[in-house]
Amino acid sequence: MEPLEPTAERNLDGYDNPPLAWARVRDRLTGEIPQAPGTGGPGRHTTWIATVNPDGRPHVVAVGGQWLDGRVYFTSGPGTRKSRNLILDPHCTVSVATDELDIVVEGVADRVTDDAELERIAGVYAAGGWPARAEGGALTADYSAPSAGPPPWYLYRVTPRTVYAVAAAEPWGATRWDFA
Repeated sequence: MEPLEPTAERNLDGYDNPPLAWARVRDRLTGEIPQAPGTGGPGRHTTWIATVNPDGRPHVVAVGGQWLDGRVYFTSGPGTRKSRNLILDPHCTVSVATDELDIVVEGVADRVTDDAELERIAGVYAAGGWPARAEGGALTADYSAPSAGPPPWYLYRVTPRTVYAVAAAEPWGATRWDFA
């Protein structure tokens, strides 16, 4: 899958700092910048997804998110509230708190059913310590988060429409990126 890159950038900083570099945000999301243990970010369950309940109320839960090719991947049991919400309305927001950046991804989630993509993402999870495998159009493993419900787990891919980042460490700044 071709990596997504922003099509527009807007500086949101009110203190005359330059826009944040997209590469800095992308590298933090992909985990390419080493982190000290326990400092948060993609190496921990600090990724949150917000969906919309049928009555319009928000629903926010932690997920084991992975950023690949400019998209966020996460798993969800078929009977969970987030999966049921995404069937009705695929718009969602993914938030990640890292040691140097707070990042929000607004986008649309779709369920991944392609065997090759499922295998690839299962491999990413397995390499990170969760022994996931693709099976029957979903992911399965011997265990998952207690809130995930029993296997199989659907794999979702969030394609960003807008990404916001606010620096929590130098160099400071706040930036918005739009994706076509």
